[in-house]
Amino acid sequence: MASHPKSHFGLTLLSICFIFFISNLPSLSDSQTSRVYDILQRFGLPSGLLPDSVSSYTLSDDGGFVVVLGKPCYVKFDYLVYYEKTITGKLSYGSITDLKGIQVQRLFLWFDVDEIRVDLPPSGHIYFQVGIINKKLDIDQFKTIHSCRDGVSGSCFGSLKRVLQLPGPVDEIQMLITE
Repeated sequence: MASHPKSHFGLTLLSICFIFFISNLPSLSDSQTSRVYDILQRFGLPSGLLPDSVSSYTLSDDGGFVVVLGKPCYVKFDYLVYYEKTITGKLSYGSITDLKGIQVQRLFLWFDVDEIRVDLPPSGHIYFQVGIINKKLDIDQFKTIHSCRDGVSGSCFGSLKRVLQLPGPVDEIQMLITE
């Protein structure tokens, strides 16, 4: 039984077109990760509040959200921030409330970030509610999306080293006292 050469050529051409079409489709994770940062901006918040490792997210009609990262990680801003694998909260224009899954390090202690908000109209500042403390920071450091780090890589030991460091020469101390 002989096969027709034109039928093989047609199947080959069809296969090549199908492979080309499939290879140019955006992956689900690429489209979701780019969209979650856009959603933050649409709600008046900087896109750099979340690290670059978002693997998926859901946003309900009432503003409740769940963001899933590839793995827990750390990002260094003015403070070291820890992101759990799953972050939840409620998104509304200019704020995130009921936040769970983000912690900030201050000295040797970790504190839960409960709320994030910006001034309306924008003022260049962002506010983080940590327990009863409200911390105002410059918003510029949150405008770009930061890469995740796997560990604190010496931040605890670096802080301990600074605390235990011996003072400088006596002449420098006297100069500081007299100024």
